Amino acid sequence: MRVMSLADGAIAGAVGSAALNMVSYLDMVLRARPASSTPEESAGRVAQVAHVDLGPEDRAANRRSGLGPLLGYGIGVAAGIGYALLARGRRMPLPLAAAVLGGTVMTMSDGSMTVLGVTDPRTWRRSDWLADIVPHLAYGVAAAATWNRLRPPVAGRSC
Repeated sequence: MRVMSLADGAIAGAVGSAALNMVSYLDMVLRARPASSTPEESAGRVAQVAHVDLGPEDRAANRRSGLGPLLGYGIGVAAGIGYALLARGRRMPLPLAAAVLGGTVMTMSDGSMTVLGVTDPRTWRRSDWLADIVPHLAYGVAAAATWNRLRPPVAGRSC
């Protein structure tokens, strides 16, 4: 595996994460819904489990507010790198790649929040699932399109 493939995976993951955030913010605008508290809660739980003191509560709240989105980007970039390892430098058809990437990052984020006790997907309503699936699908499409764009085309074949 070439280092460039891993770097391309990281880039694809970062682009996918930006798309996920844009779709989430658009959802907030369209439905006039508040921002989710789960990223901050996850950051607080990670710090707690890792025995990291985030400081006095006023500062800890600010740190959790910054750490939450950073954890999300970390998951997105890690998923892109994992995809690069799986794809072994090759392009994949966009629908397949988008499903793999979107499903992976959704499983990683929802799974980690479930393990941390931040959420329980078994209690989600249909609207909760939709609000979760759509941004992760945007992640998958953006990350897959970026990955494929960064890969050299195979002679005589298009994706």
